[in-house]
Amino acid sequence: MGIKSEPRVGATETPPTRVRAGDRRPARSKQARRSFRGSTTWYLLACGAVGPPLFVLVVLIEGATRPGYSPWRHAISQLSLGAQGWVNITALIAFGLLALGFARGLGRVFRTGPGSRWLPRLIAVFGLSLILAGIAVTDPGLGYPPGSEPSYSLHGLVHSVAGLVLFGSLSAACLVLGRSVAGDPRWAGWARYSVVTGIVVAVFFIATGVTTALDQNGILSPAPSGLLQRVSLFSGLAWMMLLAVRLMRGKGLAQ
Repeated sequence: MGIKSEPRVGATETPPTRVRAGDRRPARSKQARRSFRGSTTWYLLACGAVGPPLFVLVVLIEGATRPGYSPWRHAISQLSLGAQGWVNITALIAFGLLALGFARGLGRVFRTGPGSRWLPRLIAVFGLSLILAGIAVTDPGLGYPPGSEPSYSLHGLVHSVAGLVLFGSLSAACLVLGRSVAGDPRWAGWARYSVVTGIVVAVFFIATGVTTALDQNGILSPAPSGLLQRVSLFSGLAWMMLLAVRLMRGKGLAQ
């Protein structure tokens, strides 16, 4: 997935500058690094570093403490059901807002190249999908909440569409970055990592849909749909967090 021309990445605030041994500019480099670290762009990028681990933490705690809920079988969105559903709903919306902030930060540092337009947009779509998935709660199913019967509603349909867009945009964002930085020595290893992550997100999301259908029809029950979904989402969130941390440290930015 390489490209002939190397994309250039820029920033509105002055990023840290690499200096060679013997170069008499260390003070300037430190000053630029401190200036970038306290900038609005740095804080926007921090949204991408903080949001994923906080969301994962909420999912893990809620999934382990909910009576009748199985992380092996049930979807993350099903944590929005029941008396404690407000916790997961709040987490989805809050993470969505942080993702929008991260998208804004990406738009400030990726100013040219193939990913300069689509990477921030895809992360923004991801954030909006999280918010919509939080507002439009999913329907009961696969025995959760305990004692409930499977049902289908308009808000459940909206939630399903939001989930499809959510995983699709996250996968696409990984692939776009992989193409954008291919061949750039400042991003050594990131092109392959991003492409592999994008494929993992997509493949495991599709597998989640297949096993869920098998479970609903009694062919494979209980199916590991919850586990597969977590592999898909958590892989993409780890990529997002690492990308944010890398950019916050000024790595890969134009010199």
